[in-house]
Amino acid sequence: MDKREIATMERRVKTLQKLLAELGPVMRGSVVLIGTRNKQFYFSLNKDKKTHIMYPGKKRVNTAKEYSDNYKKLLDIVEEMTILTMKLLKQNA
Repeated sequence: MDKREIATMERRVKTLQKLLAELGPVMRGSVVLIGTRNKQFYFSLNKDKKTHIMYPGKKRVNTAKEYSDNYKKLLDIVEEMTILTMKLLKQNA
C-alpha cells in the first residue's frame, strides 16, 4: 500500500469521526406499526431476550424514527472505521 492510499484512508477516518460527532441522539431499536384495526406506531427494543415496547405518541414517532436511524448510521460508520483502522494498523506493524 502506498503513501497516497494510507493518507486517503486516514482522511476518511477523520471524516467518519466528524460524522460521529454530528450524529445526535441514538436509540437502538425500531419503530413498528402494531395493531389490526387501530394501527399505531410503537418503539420496539429487544434486550436480554425480551421485547420492550414503548408508545411514543403521534408527536414523537418521527423523533423516535430519527434516533433509530441515527443508531443505524452509527453502526455503519463504526463498521467502516473498523475496516479502515485495521488496514492502517496492519501497515504500521
